[in-house]
Amino acid sequence: MEAILQYYLEDGHLEPISNYTNDTKEKGRIIYEVIRVINKAPLFYEDHIKRLESSFRLMEKPFSYKYDKIKEYLTKLIDANDVINGNIKLTFDVKTDTMKVFSIKHSYPSEELYKTGVKTILYHGERNNPNAKVVDSSFREKVTKEINSAEAFEAILVNNEGYITEGSKSNIFMVKEGVLYTSPLEEVLPGVTRGRIIALAKSLGIGFEEKNIRYNDVKDFEAMFISGTSPKILPIRIVDDINLNVENETIQKLIREFDKGIEEYIKKFNK
Repeated sequence: MEAILQYYLEDGHLEPISNYTNDTKEKGRIIYEVIRVINKAPLFYEDHIKRLESSFRLMEKPFSYKYDKIKEYLTKLIDANDVINGNIKLTFDVKTDTMKVFSIKHSYPSEELYKTGVKTILYHGERNNPNAKVVDSSFREKVTKEINSAEAFEAILVNNEGYITEGSKSNIFMVKEGVLYTSPLEEVLPGVTRGRIIALAKSLGIGFEEKNIRYNDVKDFEAMFISGTSPKILPIRIVDDINLNVENETIQKLIREFDKGIEEYIKKFNK
């Protein structure tokens, strides 16, 4: 069972976890979002709901939820389960029009990994609809098998044209001569953390460019990092056999300022 703790919400109604049933694994049927909770605050929930609405639009489904209503659902679950820190998942079944909100198991990088960086691999494959956050269990299982086999943290996806797109469960950024690069938006999931990082880089005067990067050009970059709800900004130590600079000044500056932004958001939310 994916849901954990004592309660979950189904169409806004608080239910005991014993009533929970797993969502179908049918490809393309479940639209979802995962929101990280820090100090009882659902981090950047507004951005997540906006992306959820976008996924509905891409799946040609009407989005009838008010942002404040979903905020109410999140707060209700956080209070019922007394969630201080953790991850909450929202799922919507496009066939039954059922929305569930529930706590899930989470795994965050250790402080040590932020210092040492993580191992990644290249994986030649791409999701069918990269802009929509929908469940595709078969693709995820194949990638996860390769990640585990290589004892890696993440797989960097390479499309049929040989360009890097995104991570299997994250976005990917690269740094060269102080300029930040990432794949064009139409090629990837528009990650909430991704968008925040781009806005932050621009506010800090860091050069930024969306650009198609060939996988065999990774060796020409000084540094790379993963971004996502759980990892935030996580430096990459190695891609296959290519070593990168974890202590890169641009990455370290982004990490510091991004964490400051999280602290400010939490204070504002909990006022």
